[in-house]
Amino acid sequence: MSLISSTEMLQIARKNKYAVGAFNVHTLEMLQAVVEAAVETNSPLIIQSTVGTVKHLGPDYIAAAAKVAADRTGLPIALHLDHCTDFDTIVQCIRAGYTSVMIDASMFAFEENVERTLKVMELARAVGVNVEAELGKVGGVEDDIVVADHEAMLADPEDCKLFVERTGVLTLAPAIGTAHGIYKGEPNIDFDRIAKIAETVDVPLVLHGGSGIPAEQVKKAVALGMSKMNVATELRIAFSNAIKDVFAANPEENDPRKYMVPAKEAVKRLAIEKMELCGCIGKASDVK
Repeated sequence: MSLISSTEMLQIARKNKYAVGAFNVHTLEMLQAVVEAAVETNSPLIIQSTVGTVKHLGPDYIAAAAKVAADRTGLPIALHLDHCTDFDTIVQCIRAGYTSVMIDASMFAFEENVERTLKVMELARAVGVNVEAELGKVGGVEDDIVVADHEAMLADPEDCKLFVERTGVLTLAPAIGTAHGIYKGEPNIDFDRIAKIAETVDVPLVLHGGSGIPAEQVKKAVALGMSKMNVATELRIAFSNAIKDVFAANPEENDPRKYMVPAKEAVKRLAIEKMELCGCIGKASDVK
């Protein structure tokens, strides 16, 4: 199976009340790890890269690796560009083979967010690429996008309805109290808001800031209507800590395979845990 758009994958997840795990990867080993997790659990998968990782590795390299994964496994796999504010980068990634992109214009006023999202929708619709947009402001740090706690703003359900109607966007990431990065305390998720937005719009919703949310809160958010969960920071930490452990035990180690293999295994284990929370294990066959 070739890489697919995440549109149908997420619509099926929404209909059947589970979420698809979407994992930000920064190396080939991280990409392989989340793919192996999906194979082992027969799960649909969204591989994600931030703009920073696109600049670091190149969109063509990332897309080529993701295409190999999809071809080899036969699983439904989408490749997503996360939190992009730049139209030219979106174009570049679509040309490279990305099947889903996020235009993040949430830092602008409602009308400009609509305008910028429409511009991306016009491009993506022609080539069957999914488009995700954000409404409200998710706090925390995502690459170069920093939203302080006092600047975070929850999405209004009626605004969400109007935004989807005016843009035709296929996937919506509403700010509901989560934050990017690792939480200093318990996340303050507005579950009533999730339920209201899910009732108000007919597109799949995305849970940003999925790292560190307690298991029961993830399950509740998914049950209320979240169809995609983004995980980034926890994967980076698991990957890095595994490498640190190798060097702590053997400071003279100089074979990348000796520290990349345990790092890859750590990411794989964590990805499987997140897939279990999303409820997508065994759901790969849902997507034809």
